[in-house]
Amino acid sequence: MYQNYIFDLYGTLVDINTNEGKPYLWKKTAELYAYHGAHYTPKEFRAGYLRLCAEHTRRLREKNGAKYPEIQLEYVFDDLFKEKGVEVSMDIIRTIGQTFRVISTKFLCLYDGVTDLLDSIHAAGRKVYLLSNAQEMFTKHEMIALGIYDRFDGIVFSSDEGLCKPEEPFFRTVVDRYGLDISQSIMIGNDANTDILGANLIGMDSLYIHSDISPQLTDPTGADIPATYRVMDGDFTKIKSLVL
Repeated sequence: MYQNYIFDLYGTLVDINTNEGKPYLWKKTAELYAYHGAHYTPKEFRAGYLRLCAEHTRRLREKNGAKYPEIQLEYVFDDLFKEKGVEVSMDIIRTIGQTFRVISTKFLCLYDGVTDLLDSIHAAGRKVYLLSNAQEMFTKHEMIALGIYDRFDGIVFSSDEGLCKPEEPFFRTVVDRYGLDISQSIMIGNDANTDILGANLIGMDSLYIHSDISPQLTDPTGADIPATYRVMDGDFTKIKSLVL
């Protein structure tokens, strides 16, 4: 039916639950910083992290004019070292950032039917792409851990582009970078305000799947979601019969 299948990741292919509110996360990350000579209390570290995230977001918005900018968290973690007068390598920063993510993650798993659908799309001679509002530093390795990173013909992370869904230029990035025909492509995602809206902005078909981490809907039936297809019960296995 389509030649190109563009997927969202979290809430669409991957079920995830993270909690950055737990004190243990900030305590252990502050301890990692102390290992390298940057001393923070957990409370001070958390406040600095949130402040720098806001500052980086503001500066990026001013620079690229995006309504929905996406920063690279590596530079937030780096600035937390620099504010204590400590210089470390980017390898150390990324390792600490990934440890931060692992500590904050309660669970991470694929939804039933994901690998079957991805493999079936390739078996039919079609292409699979990822367009994700995500931090490459975290998400690439989560995909590797789940065994799906190499199943994509192209991957676009918002942190690498400086903006995220539903920005129209972000959607056009995956189209232009991989030479996709919009009329032969479909966006599949679990968020009507990002995945479906963005696809509509560039005239691309879409499939909405309501998963356990989708934003709450005004109409539980999904009748007001302007998607080409809808799967409202979260059953990922139904997608295959609808669009392949």
